Amino acid sequence: MCRHVIFILLALPLAAATNPRVEFAFGVLAESRGENEQASTHYENARVADPTAAPLVERGVSRLIAAGDRAGAIRLYREFAAARPDEPAAQLGFSDFLVREGAGDALALKLARETLLSALTKNPGEPEIIRRLVPLDRANGRMLIEQLLPDEPRSASLFASLSKSLSEGDDEPPLAEIDRRYQLSFDAHQENAAFAREVSEHFRNTKRLDRAIDVLKRHTVAAPWSLDLRLRIGVLYLTAKRDADGEAALKEVLAIHPKHALAHQALAKFYRQQENSEQAAYHAGELLKIRGGSPSEFLKLADEHMAAGRPREARLLLEKAAFIHPDHAEIRMKLAIATHQDPESRAMAPRLFREAESAAVDGKISDPVFLTASAEALIESGQNKAAEERLRAAIRAYPTDAKKETAAALRRLAALWENENRNADAARALLQRADSLDPK
Repeated sequence: MCRHVIFILLALPLAAATNPRVEFAFGVLAESRGENEQASTHYENARVADPTAAPLVERGVSRLIAAGDRAGAIRLYREFAAARPDEPAAQLGFSDFLVREGAGDALALKLARETLLSALTKNPGEPEIIRRLVPLDRANGRMLIEQLLPDEPRSASLFASLSKSLSEGDDEPPLAEIDRRYQLSFDAHQENAAFAREVSEHFRNTKRLDRAIDVLKRHTVAAPWSLDLRLRIGVLYLTAKRDADGEAALKEVLAIHPKHALAHQALAKFYRQQENSEQAAYHAGELLKIRGGSPSEFLKLADEHMAAGRPREARLLLEKAAFIHPDHAEIRMKLAIATHQDPESRAMAPRLFREAESAAVDGKISDPVFLTASAEALIESGQNKAAEERLRAAIRAYPTDAKKETAAALRRLAALWENENRNADAARALLQRADSLDPK
């Protein structure tokens, strides 16, 4: 009995007046069931109960537009905007609706303009109102943008943008006034990274690199953590041909964040231009370790290190490549070679050679460079018979134009036999053949 009484008491308020939240909930439920007519009824009941709720009004407007009642939709949105005269969002929403639905309708566009002008009176200098007004009232565009606040980032950005859009033919945008507004706004908001970048780009695009750099330097004093714009300072220095300053700025970024990919990328490009191949390869390698890359990118850079006598750098790079591309045969082979050439890791090379061979098709590798390096590792571990097999295979695999490499393999096989005091005649024949290919 008690439960029934409680239920009746709770239900009385709902019966007395429509609860917009309850109606909205019923609308969502009906919509989820595909009962669109019932959903529309519930949503409309909710809107009538709370006519100033923006989401309910927007649903009501959408239903009227879908039903082809454009006049009814405008009337509904207008009533909503009139009920919330001091809320810019309501006025902006109404004007956006009029512009969107009233394309080509002079009366609708006139109403949008009047709505925005009224909103601007109550919200002087508001950028979003002015941004919408200028296309509707280009004749007064200059006067409107002059009302933008002179020291607020959004206003400065909009002033610059609209000044350019209002300029026609030989009428140049007022650069001095754009400069002034940008500078005032930046002075008041130096820590704003996005705005600092925009102001700097303004000066860069107008060919004033020193001012572009100065803006970013002041920003990084106000916001020392802004590494991306510290990086940008370095790039602008390099653009201005101030190479020493640019290099120092980029290195400063790496001192703070050693794994900053863009700083490594910028330095790699800079050192390539300076023909400093060692530093270029170092930063290119760090970039690959941070970002990853294709097998060909890793292999090309590893070959560069090996050719320059930097096996350790090649090994470290290829270890990362093998982690990213564990099934790539050539990476495994190059890693074994680099590991063998690096004195720090030479002892680990035999295992890597075996792993590379076991991963190859049929367990066989025909690359002569790999075979000769593998042979050296086997000789060092006392496995001369297996080393002899690989040297023979390498000699057969070298192309005819690889005379020096073939000669070196021939001499190595001859030395192996001589050290074992066997095949003396064959060893001499190998040496003669080597001398014919690559005379000493």
